[in-house]
Amino acid sequence: MENLIKQKLSLLPKKPGIYFFKNAAGKVIYIGKARQLSDRVKSYFQPTSDPKIQNILAETADIDYILTDSEREAAFLENNFIQQHQPKFNLRLKDDKSFPYLKLSVPERFPGIYFSRKVADDGAKYFGPFSPAHEARKTIHLINKYFRVRSCPEAVPGKRTRPCLEFDLGLCSAPCVGRVSEADYKESVDHALLLLEGKTEKLAGALEEKMRQAAETQNFEEAARWRNLIRILENFKVKPKLISVKPENLDIFGHAREGQCHAFDVFIMRKGKVIESHEFSSEDDESISAARILSDFIRSYYKEETSYPEKLLLPFEPAEKRDLSKWLSSKAKRKVVLAVPIRGKYKSLLDLAGRNAETSLQKRAQDLAPLTELKKALGLETLPVRIEGFDISNTGGTETVASLVTFESGRPQKEGYRKFKVKTVEGPNDVAGLEEVIRRRYRRVLEEKAPLPDLVFVDGGKPQLGTASRALQSLGLERISVVSLAKKEEIIFSPLHKNGLRLDRTSPALKLLQHIRDEAHRFAVKFHRQRRSKRSFG
Repeated sequence: MENLIKQKLSLLPKKPGIYFFKNAAGKVIYIGKARQLSDRVKSYFQPTSDPKIQNILAETADIDYILTDSEREAAFLENNFIQQHQPKFNLRLKDDKSFPYLKLSVPERFPGIYFSRKVADDGAKYFGPFSPAHEARKTIHLINKYFRVRSCPEAVPGKRTRPCLEFDLGLCSAPCVGRVSEADYKESVDHALLLLEGKTEKLAGALEEKMRQAAETQNFEEAARWRNLIRILENFKVKPKLISVKPENLDIFGHAREGQCHAFDVFIMRKGKVIESHEFSSEDDESISAARILSDFIRSYYKEETSYPEKLLLPFEPAEKRDLSKWLSSKAKRKVVLAVPIRGKYKSLLDLAGRNAETSLQKRAQDLAPLTELKKALGLETLPVRIEGFDISNTGGTETVASLVTFESGRPQKEGYRKFKVKTVEGPNDVAGLEEVIRRRYRRVLEEKAPLPDLVFVDGGKPQLGTASRALQSLGLERISVVSLAKKEEIIFSPLHKNGLRLDRTSPALKLLQHIRDEAHRFAVKFHRQRRSKRSFG
């Protein structure tokens, strides 16, 4: 486990994003944000007396991350993911209090600008999110001051006979008492919209014309007001990509390819917020088009789904797009749109998902490096993508149990773990117990027509290797490769290395086998202790 974490730490990028600490069951226990992922995550592993960090590290078995374009975007994504996962060590941000938005009530005759914690489907335009929250209030004040758009709930026309204090302070044009025409107020709202939408160049051009007109009429105070606004427009150019300003439901598919290897990163946006991300990787024949692979992946991804988005953002046109759209719409029982954005906010989201897919491709290459070395060292015909490892545990021959752990592409797959009670062997005979369990395991695999492993690993030396081989041969599975690892001297045994194979202690292939052995041992000992405890108190 330590070797896996050290490898992950060495490969962390110096880019902004959010990071995940996960326990041995793959559950997220802590989420954080960083300007530089590499420096921030490594800082947790420095000597410290902080009990919180010590408790996090005590449970950490894996580390993962998602890239963003800025630390600000990472803060928004961190908030969403913490609310979604509710990690045990995150004490802040667990409630449903979200970053604030600004609401411009455009359906009204005289729209107002308001502070809002939620985005509603009410026809209004929403902008944000803002972090910290006072940035939202500062923006409202700015729009009040320069465009005199109202921020009160007063009816228009209302029952007032004279303007309120906001008008006297120059923060409202008082449409409620008819102090501004509808056309002039609309122009102010249009300018506020340009500001909120980040169209600063277009807005600056309009304001420069207003400043020139004010100067020509010697209204220098008014001219100075527009000049000051033009100078601060630059602050509104950077907008977050990871939270929409509509309560929309999207699935965003990033894709990366290198030779036979493909990677997909899928961002899940619900009610305008990216709340989850999934990464997938595979190998396909290079002759198969990316369009076909994307189409097949989408069908596979939604085969068992029960929740469907309104729209899929795709990096390119999938094969048989029309049929795929009909299939998705049929499953969702409503129209599902397949879109390939080429500009704007959706394209920015897609580009971000694509960059994370490229990172997933790099992660896969890193995961496969030990497998490639193992294939070469053992003389295997194929890459051992799926490895199943076994270990036996007992105390003086009592309560003998066995464990099975599954590794896919160099990573533990907890859903593939299994526990066995040894039934036919009496006394401390680990070799015989191992043979029984392997035979039982693969007899059932054959009956259920489940996937077979590329490699079977057993903890031990020549005797364990021999008994595992005999068990597989008895089922007609001699084509499955077998390997064992003797503990003390870390010697590898296989049918081609009956006298043992020594790899360098720093070898990635050896470290992978050690990880499989340690995980199988941990799982077997845990089950054995449970059995002993049950027997003691039963």
